[in-house]
Amino acid sequence: MPQTSTATSSSKRPYRKGNRLTGIERQQAFIARRKAANDKSIRVYVSNELKLQLQKMCKVEGVSQGEMISRLIERASADHSTNDVKL
Repeated sequence: MPQTSTATSSSKRPYRKGNRLTGIERQQAFIARRKAANDKSIRVYVSNELKLQLQKMCKVEGVSQGEMISRLIERASADHSTNDVKL
């Protein structure tokens, strides 16, 4: 008697998480997460030397550029408040 197979076999495993997001959808989700965390965007221009220094600092500390800038601002703010310097 010939064997009949009732199960179909697939060479590829299906993607479990549904359809992948497009680049625009990923960016929109990222922006929504940042807004939910009350984060604000800052766009600045700095010299190439400062940009390279920032990248090196981030690499040494293992943090993102945004996190490093936040740390630097917090540190400068603490220094100003202890010295009673007004901006």
